[in-house]
Amino acid sequence: MPGTDTSAARPFGRRLLHRLGRPSRGAAVVWVPLAAVVCGLFTGALASRAAWETSRPQPDRAEASAILTMAFPGHDLGEIDTPPALFVVYGHALRLGTVKTLVLGDGGEYQESATSAAAFGAPPVPAEQIVAVARDRLTGAGWTVYDPQVAEGISCADKMCATPLAITDTTLVARRGDTILNASISSQTAADAAYLAVELHRAPPPLVVPAGVLGTLLGAVAGWWVFGWASRRSAQRGSAVSVLLGVAVVLWWLPVLLAVPSLLRHHRGEPHPAWHPFWEWLGQPAASLLFLVGAVCALLGLGLAAATGQREEPEAPVG
Repeated sequence: MPGTDTSAARPFGRRLLHRLGRPSRGAAVVWVPLAAVVCGLFTGALASRAAWETSRPQPDRAEASAILTMAFPGHDLGEIDTPPALFVVYGHALRLGTVKTLVLGDGGEYQESATSAAAFGAPPVPAEQIVAVARDRLTGAGWTVYDPQVAEGISCADKMCATPLAITDTTLVARRGDTILNASISSQTAADAAYLAVELHRAPPPLVVPAGVLGTLLGAVAGWWVFGWASRRSAQRGSAVSVLLGVAVVLWWLPVLLAVPSLLRHHRGEPHPAWHPFWEWLGQPAASLLFLVGAVCALLGLGLAAATGQREEPEAPVG
């Protein structure tokens, strides 16, 4: 409005934006942005995991039986096993007793469950025929069928492997709607081994991606503000704070730098109707021990920053 002086409001807003999350000098200029980004990634992964709860349950026996009968007619797949939860550890639902398993090296066993069935013994028809029939029937039923992946190997007819036999293992992947089929067809002839193994599981529900993106943005903003504040709070006397927070950043980023290239090679090497969950790209919970140690370092650093009692750095002049 004419005559209204907004000059005071403008500098205040600029000062607020200038101070928001602004890291102090030195090493903080590096580790504060890295901490903010990795906090955003972890928050996004947590949000995407929460969004997974909107998924339909894994296929029950009736649904699985109809799919298996359609795709693999004439094969006795025996008992159909249904999982106890959407995500499992060694086939069991996550519970308090499995926390030790997650933290002490076996966190990679935390993964989406699947409804499964298998047929044992020698295949009644050549493995190539099983694959061809399944592809035709799945395609005819409206499934998107990906190119089969064939691997060659050796099977031994006796313990000494005096008569090695060449075998093939074919992986067939298909998707219809939110249901994904993974089948493994082998030409092996051992009576106690499976020549056909099938798993059915759900694709990520639609809310997973927007929840992950929103969680990442909000987490990055919060991380920028918190760690920037800590760096300014302890700029003069807080070398211990910088060390603790720097160690936390390294421990959080190390699994990410190892997991991303590995998963990219994995995705490029075989068909994937759906991407692996967000947290696996961060090396979690396989490297959950590193995450927890980093979290302890971060909490100690933030606690020390809050306890310093010193004033923040003088604000740089705003033009």
